[in-house]
Amino acid sequence: MPRGKYQNHKGKNRRFTNPEELEEQRRREEKERQWRQTHGEESSSDEEEDGAAAKKDLTKSSGSSESGSESESESDEGVHKAKGVENLIEVENPNRVQKKTKKSSALNEAILKEDVKPNLSRKEREELDRQRATQHYQKLHAEGKTDEARADLARLAIIKQQREEAAKLRDLEKQRKEVAKQQKTAFTQKALGKK
Repeated sequence: MPRGKYQNHKGKNRRFTNPEELEEQRRREEKERQWRQTHGEESSSDEEEDGAAAKKDLTKSSGSSESGSESESESDEGVHKAKGVENLIEVENPNRVQKKTKKSSALNEAILKEDVKPNLSRKEREELDRQRATQHYQKLHAEGKTDEARADLARLAIIKQQREEAAKLRDLEKQRKEVAKQQKTAFTQKALGKK
């Protein structure tokens, strides 16, 4: 026993199969297969396994017949026999995707339909509608037809008028200062006795 608090129980009861037992099991399976073959009760999975094993044995014995055995195995894989009650019960698995062959005319029609009217999700349609609405509003706003545009234009007119009045006042103030400066210089000139 390990000294520590924790023990590892992995591998305590390991048991390995003898090669003799494995060989005996293989012989029993071979006898059963032969008995089924003679009585005609061999299942399709056994036939496929046996056919593949026999072909492997043939390819090992004759190296030049590899291409022939490959074509035979491909033809065997194409034919699928039902196992058990598979042929009696049809099960529809929604997760299984089956390839469906389509005619070229049907594909062309589908492409034409997609070009005319694309299938958009609800979110995509709403986003497009939102974009169209904003563009329309901006166009009307630029033309001055919306209430907000009218209010903005009125505000701008008031601001322009205030700025014009302020500019006039500044000009008047400048003129007054110039007149006052001229009067002062004239007064000082007169006081000094020049001219």
